[in-house]
Amino acid sequence: QVQLVESGGGLVQAGGSLRLSCAASGLTFSRYAMGWFRQAPGKEREFTAAINWSSATYYGDRVKGRFTISRDNAKNTVYLQMNSLKPEDTAVYFCAADLRVGSVNPTTWDYWGQGTQVTVSS
Repeated sequence: QVQLVESGGGLVQAGGSLRLSCAASGLTFSRYAMGWFRQAPGKEREFTAAINWSSATYYGDRVKGRFTISRDNAKNTVYLQMNSLKPEDTAVYFCAADLRVGSVNPTTWDYWGQGTQVTVSS
């Protein structure tokens, strides 16, 4: 059974930083593209960042230059370092896994975590 468990969310002031973690189990982690999506109240789930099996990285336009995705295959964990946070980054952040290449379309991803809340105060 595949499980993705996010952690590291919380409340931070604008301009601050957080690091999210997603621990994966039940899959061959190194073969999967891993991604982060976010969803604010009343809005659609939005692509944030992804990293493929060869550690190539991709970012949504709204976070490019501020967020960094990375993976540790030895720990079956993917990270999202978020810097220069803005109030508009407030959302539930979800970890996802995809055996194919991964895409900005959330419906194509195979597995999802339960999400972790990030709140950025102004």
